[in-house]
Amino acid sequence: MTATVPPTPSDRPIPDPAGRVELPPGTRLTDSRFVNDDLLPVPLARRRWTTYNFTALWVGMAHNIPSWLLASGLVALGMDWKQAVFTIALANVIVLAPMLLTGHAGPKYGIPFPVLARASFGLRGANLPAMIRAAVACAWFGIQTWIGGQGIFVLLGKIFGGWAEASEVGGQPWTLWVCFVLFWALELAIIHRGMETLRRFENWAAPFVIVGAFVLLAWIAHKAGGVGPLLDQPSRLGWGADFWPVFFPSLMGMIAFWSTLSLNIPDFTRFGAGQRAQAWGQTLGLPTTMTLFALLSVFVTSGSQAVYGAPVWDPVALAARTDNVFGLLFALVTVLVATISVNIAANVVSPAYDLANLAPRVISFRTGALITGVVGVVIMPWKLTETPELYIFTWLGLVGGLLGTVAGILIADYWIVRRTALDLPDLYTPGGRYWYTSGWNLRAVAAFLAGGVLAVGGSHSAPGKGPFPEDGLIPFLKPLADYGWAVGLAASLAVYVALMAGHRRP
Repeated sequence: MTATVPPTPSDRPIPDPAGRVELPPGTRLTDSRFVNDDLLPVPLARRRWTTYNFTALWVGMAHNIPSWLLASGLVALGMDWKQAVFTIALANVIVLAPMLLTGHAGPKYGIPFPVLARASFGLRGANLPAMIRAAVACAWFGIQTWIGGQGIFVLLGKIFGGWAEASEVGGQPWTLWVCFVLFWALELAIIHRGMETLRRFENWAAPFVIVGAFVLLAWIAHKAGGVGPLLDQPSRLGWGADFWPVFFPSLMGMIAFWSTLSLNIPDFTRFGAGQRAQAWGQTLGLPTTMTLFALLSVFVTSGSQAVYGAPVWDPVALAARTDNVFGLLFALVTVLVATISVNIAANVVSPAYDLANLAPRVISFRTGALITGVVGVVIMPWKLTETPELYIFTWLGLVGGLLGTVAGILIADYWIVRRTALDLPDLYTPGGRYWYTSGWNLRAVAAFLAGGVLAVGGSHSAPGKGPFPEDGLIPFLKPLADYGWAVGLAASLAVYVALMAGHRRP
């Protein structure tokens, strides 16, 4: 292990006219406990992602099977299409704010999320939020890969027949395992080629998936006899007392769905050509395309109810009802592209950086991506998806609360405490201004604990439906449980600002 050689005062980073900062030529940051090539700031010459690149990234991430299921699931809960789209649009406008705030550091300093977290949590303490985020992303990777493998299995089974009747291995047909493994390997092969390959993949995947969704809408509208029946399904909840108890937990669930990305986003914006590119790209990419996809999904689900007498909210199951081989093949390719697009971008890139931050000396970005792929299989995602009460309601609530707490601390530190001014070399330097107490900022840890307890302390389950007591882990916090993300973000932000008020360093 070699020591870090900090730059001299004259070598301190100088921003370019657009306000972006990079390390000056000749700067040597060689302490392998905190530095490797993947964690170093991206040079200005390589920050070239445009507004279209970020918009395409979000289109690719938003248009996937779980997003479709969340949107169409609101119709299944009793909402009409207007209520479902309103819920989804509002959630994505709300979650856009922390994404723009945390994404600002990417184009300015060229650093990923784990390095940004060092400013608030300390060089070693940053591993706390990074490992929480990595664990969530690994679980999502496994679940998305299993869902994608199932989609391929169902559609190929319709084309070739007999797949579902294959002999079972571990309780599942061996043909399903083959689809799962091949899909898993394809994802890792793409990410192994690096971020530039991902950018090119997202550029063409985004419009392709949109076309696929419109094809599905046209097909179900044709079977329903026009668009009218798709919009005629009434709300079973109304806008009164039955609606709001469903609306608020659904709103927090939609926010929690993207809460990981509200932290992940510097991993992508660090390649941005400037603040305008990332801000406009995210604004055009997330709320607009997610709302469009929600419209498509609820229209198609409403149409399926008109055609089949019951809502079919799984797009794979719906596509499998056609006997047209070309239609099945098109649906198969769409499922492949949509799932790969979101899974690599949302659930592989970020834990790869997190794991690299944990041990930069031995874990590179590509090694971290491989570890993510292995962990995503080891957690047995086919078991997680067997219990929707545990997975959707309990797990998403916990995830949203904890990640909202981390987001509150990052936003408070970067925007309120430091006013977006970071010392770039010190983010990699033991003993520098972000070293705090042996590499840990105990004030950030205290704010995380306070926000986390308030956000998830009231977690509760219906009798026999989950792991928590019916009255909540901490009964008097139960009323906060349905608002975990917002409570965690607000509480940790306020506590962190208060604790850091007397400890701001120049």
